[in-house]
Amino acid sequence: MNKQHEIILLNIYGNDKPGLTSSLTQILANYKVNILDIGQAVIHNNLDLGILFEVPTESESSPILKDLLFKGYELGIRVKFTPISEKEYNLWVTKQGKGRYIITLVGRIISAKHIAEVTGIVYKQQLNIDKITRVSGRIKLTERTKGTKACVELLVRGTPYNIVEMKSNFLTIAHDLGVDIAFQEDNIYRRTRRLVCFDMDSTLVQTEVIDELAYKAGVGDAVSKITESAMRGEIDFAESFKQRIALLKGLDEKIMIQIAENLPLTEGAERLFRTLKKYGFKTAILSGGFTYFGKYLQNKLDIDYVFANQLEIVNGKLTGNYLGDIVDGAKKAELLRNIAFKEDIHLEQTVAVGDGSNDLPMLNIAGLGIAFHAKPLVKKNAQHAISTTGLDVILYLMGFRERDIE
Repeated sequence: MNKQHEIILLNIYGNDKPGLTSSLTQILANYKVNILDIGQAVIHNNLDLGILFEVPTESESSPILKDLLFKGYELGIRVKFTPISEKEYNLWVTKQGKGRYIITLVGRIISAKHIAEVTGIVYKQQLNIDKITRVSGRIKLTERTKGTKACVELLVRGTPYNIVEMKSNFLTIAHDLGVDIAFQEDNIYRRTRRLVCFDMDSTLVQTEVIDELAYKAGVGDAVSKITESAMRGEIDFAESFKQRIALLKGLDEKIMIQIAENLPLTEGAERLFRTLKKYGFKTAILSGGFTYFGKYLQNKLDIDYVFANQLEIVNGKLTGNYLGDIVDGAKKAELLRNIAFKEDIHLEQTVAVGDGSNDLPMLNIAGLGIAFHAKPLVKKNAQHAISTTGLDVILYLMGFRERDIE
């Protein structure tokens, strides 16, 4: 009769110290043990190490456990053994291959309430949490500021019971508790993004440039009303664009220079582009705004591509007309595709970021589409939304750790 496989789960708890894992695994190595699974986490210098191992058929477990207990005593750690039956092990093996997802929580601070609400939804959706990791840097209690960012990442496995309901619940929690929640499939594309495209106005800069121009031209209220209506998706973007720039007729080009030099960059923009450039990403501005200001940002942030609308200027004055095609929502999506094709980048490897309804076409074809401080309609129809922090937290959604950024 064949001997049953003897499988044991070893759990170690205690203060982390150099050489601890090496000492314990060396004991297992001495008995020629096979490792079936292993995981380790350290939180505030406290170690939690788990090893699932198979005892060789020619050996007995007693001497192995005895040596491990003695070594644990020497190291001042707790050691726990749990026998695992072949049936339990085989059932565990059958669970591999199920869908894997990443849930990312981002906010100024992450509270127990945030974790409880999110994990409650995970439980209701019949998903298992495999791992929880802090992605952001450690925050000093005395250095909490308005710019503080906290991020926690959950690796979950399974098939959501109702993915539409789950995303809706996440959106409600995000709104009610002031935290951003992203839900992504954990696939190879998430770890190989190569192109990041941005809207400009109210995304890269904290203003709508056309409104700034309009106030200088004395037609601020009229243009602002058209802008808001277009951003809410109530009127066609191309028509609203024509109406707005017609009101700018006669504005001096010197005003444009002044506005460009004082554009207020969005929080985290410089840190984001510095990191993207460091790791070789291609970047682009795809904007319904104006090339005049896009080119200024291109030089300031070292951006690879700029596509926007070109205002006609004659004798140093705006004519109220434009040159070339209007960059609307459909054009943005087309441009994203074209840049990806030129750079030999799969669409799933692209990221798009914007705030208005005219950004939705590119947000929805990108591998990672992010509505940034967007209108409710845009947040509801985009893949993901960021509303509580700056642009640089996009790096967390792309799989960066704080140590990678700094």
